[in-house]
Amino acid sequence: MSSTAIVLAAGLGVRMKSNKPKVLHAAAGRPLIDHVVTNLMASGVETVRLVVGHGSDEVKKYFNGRSGVEFFLQKNQLGTADAVKSAQVNSLTGIVVIGNGDHPLIKAEDYKDALIAFEENRCDLMVVSSVVRDPTSFGRIVRESGKFARIIEEKEATESEKKIHEINSGLYVVKSDVLKKFLPLIENKNKKKEYYLTDLVALALNADLKVIAHRAKARVSRGVNNQMELAMATRSLFMRKNKELMENGVTIIDPGNTYIEAQVAVGAGTTIYPGCFIQGSTVIGNDCVIESHCQIQNSRIGNDVEIRWGSLVDQSEIQKGARVGPYARVRPESLVGENAHVGNFVELKKARLAEGVKANHLTYLGDVEIGENTNVGCGTITCNYAVDKKKYKTHIGKNVFIGSDTQLIAPVSVGDNAVIGSGSTITKDVPANALAVARGRQFIKENYKKDK
Repeated sequence: MSSTAIVLAAGLGVRMKSNKPKVLHAAAGRPLIDHVVTNLMASGVETVRLVVGHGSDEVKKYFNGRSGVEFFLQKNQLGTADAVKSAQVNSLTGIVVIGNGDHPLIKAEDYKDALIAFEENRCDLMVVSSVVRDPTSFGRIVRESGKFARIIEEKEATESEKKIHEINSGLYVVKSDVLKKFLPLIENKNKKKEYYLTDLVALALNADLKVIAHRAKARVSRGVNNQMELAMATRSLFMRKNKELMENGVTIIDPGNTYIEAQVAVGAGTTIYPGCFIQGSTVIGNDCVIESHCQIQNSRIGNDVEIRWGSLVDQSEIQKGARVGPYARVRPESLVGENAHVGNFVELKKARLAEGVKANHLTYLGDVEIGENTNVGCGTITCNYAVDKKKYKTHIGKNVFIGSDTQLIAPVSVGDNAVIGSGSTITKDVPANALAVARGRQFIKENYKKDK
């Protein structure tokens, strides 16, 4: 049977104390709403209808036409049932999953389990519940003789009902026909004059429909309402990822202080030290060593690579056996070839270093291609940005020796096997096998200080 999800993402998020829409706050590198939508789609839900309100334009911009995501505006904050109604339920068919956009810890398997339980129990409506240590502020699941009887809100609960630890997670599965029939019957006879989705449960029970409360894991009920809860959710997501990697042969020295986002792939035998941030679509190979306080974003790291203390690699590729750092910065569109060395305080930008290239100290290499086994001396700079505000390329061949404190003024080429003398400023192309020295003649005036 077809399934659609309605995700409530219109709330003001007042307790976040932020101008940013609550659902766009990031947990472990991705907005809360992205976690929810991604996992719903992975569970088999065909379409996600996002009910937006505050910050709707920003939410739409984030998804930017993602397939299967549709937007519906809740014009006024009139409660959860009104939000669901905003999703044009009369056009729905099949099964409908209703959830919140601020629950990033719900896995795809949780949504899938709920859908399976709904069909196996032949339900008309199902409330997903969980048992938590502290149920304060949540609606309680009241059972009579083990059978689901009602949801009671805390402010209306008796002292004995407040001791119940099974709570309403805010996740529902319902037949579309049931939703169409009973949603218009919900009234706003309460202090806030709002329409509450929990009233749908009471209406369905009173009509003798098959309504159950399906117990799920505690994470299903853990939403984000303030900055502290956001931090806790983020920590849980990072720990979840670290556990998954460790179960597959990755050594993480201190999981509580290692931050790896969900889409990252890391090969077996790799060791990751504390304080690292590994983000986006990064892929790290087997048997690598990532030392402390490195940040790697959207990059490909080959097998047997060492990335040493305090290095940053961003949107680049580090190939097999290469060594980067400590304190190196590899900026976007760079490539460090097999067994190449990029050392301390070296910065690359759109630099392509072939196999065996060495740039070990205090060097800037931007908009440059360097051939195999070339050695770049300390203090070398490719001067790629000209007075016309354009950037030009430098080409350096194979087996070149570039002496320390060399400036290469682009556009310029250095041929294979050439040697550049230390302290040179190279403004003209250097042929293969040539020696180039471009520095001012040394002038000595004896007794200079004495004369003064």
